[in-house]
Amino acid sequence: MCRLFAMTSNDPLSPMAALCALDVMKEGHDGSGVGLFLTDLGGEFEQFKGRPILSGIFTQSGIKALDHYMMEMDFLLKYKLSVRPKKSRPPGTPERDHYMIRVYDYPPEWEELGKDEIRRRLLQTRLRLRNLGEADGSMLIFSFWPDVIMIKEVGDPLAVGEYLGLDQPNLQARIIMAQGRQNTNYSIDIYACHPFFIQGIATMTNGENTAFVPNREFLLSRGDPGYIGYRSDSEVFTHTLHYTLNHLGLGLEAYKHIITPLKDEELATHPDGSFLRLLKQSCRPLIVDGPNCIMGCLPDKTVFMVQDSKKLRPGIVGGRPGLYAFSSEMCGLDEAIPGRDKDLDFQPMGHDTVFVAPDRQEVKKWNQWESLPLQH
Repeated sequence: MCRLFAMTSNDPLSPMAALCALDVMKEGHDGSGVGLFLTDLGGEFEQFKGRPILSGIFTQSGIKALDHYMMEMDFLLKYKLSVRPKKSRPPGTPERDHYMIRVYDYPPEWEELGKDEIRRRLLQTRLRLRNLGEADGSMLIFSFWPDVIMIKEVGDPLAVGEYLGLDQPNLQARIIMAQGRQNTNYSIDIYACHPFFIQGIATMTNGENTAFVPNREFLLSRGDPGYIGYRSDSEVFTHTLHYTLNHLGLGLEAYKHIITPLKDEELATHPDGSFLRLLKQSCRPLIVDGPNCIMGCLPDKTVFMVQDSKKLRPGIVGGRPGLYAFSSEMCGLDEAIPGRDKDLDFQPMGHDTVFVAPDRQEVKKWNQWESLPLQH
């Protein structure tokens, strides 16, 4: 079991706020690892909003390889933050050389490129760097994208956060996603740690996806270079959302219908039944089999939660205008936002999609029985 926690706030917050919420849910996760996704950044990173940020763990040789590659590609380093451990390593946490976050200027030749081509090249750069460090473990690359920082490590989440000194003022964000647990079904692999990320999209999951193999094989057949890895059965959720948004041109509501479609007899009475039947048929291999609770963040900074329609894992959302949180358990929500109106808390069920838009004014709900809010 693992536990999830996400916050979206008008004011930048320390990632320690999310780790403290995970800590009060400690009986629900095994303390074997932590993953953090930060976006809508504050602190020193706010001034670099449009420039790509590289997040990862490096050995000394990895830094040399990184510098050589980025120089060859004509990326200019603008700002860097080295996360320096403050105390002795927590039990189970490996000894690392450098945790690094670096901001770069785009190569001059990219200035005339369109948005889609820049997105493609950023993805390509991340994959090449990951591949360069794969053989000897000299580079562990988590993200290379504007306004995104990712941190992953083995060990108890709160202990790792304190060890890395993540309470520093330069490391703040308005959206924070945190997951507590490594992939302990198999050997620990830091690339199996949630959240997962691709081109502005991040998700994390509490559950087990027994439909992982057909999900993965369908995604691999799409020819998208970013659909790699799959060290965890939950990474398919991120790539399926990416496929829904970027390849099909559909929205979050369609994503819910793809991973947990209604039954055929239910679609017969649905206002968008004919379209949804075609969607179900064409994307049938992407149907999931849980239990699963998925939290995620869209490129426009919408934060959401969806549930497996058949077998639920716990999840709740609540807060107040300007500050909302999504949590596996109510005690995590209580820790992060104790003064909220608890009568407004919402626990999504099997057909629900719940989200907070970038304006952070309210929790919005949508049910699969409703019409799709899009044109097709």
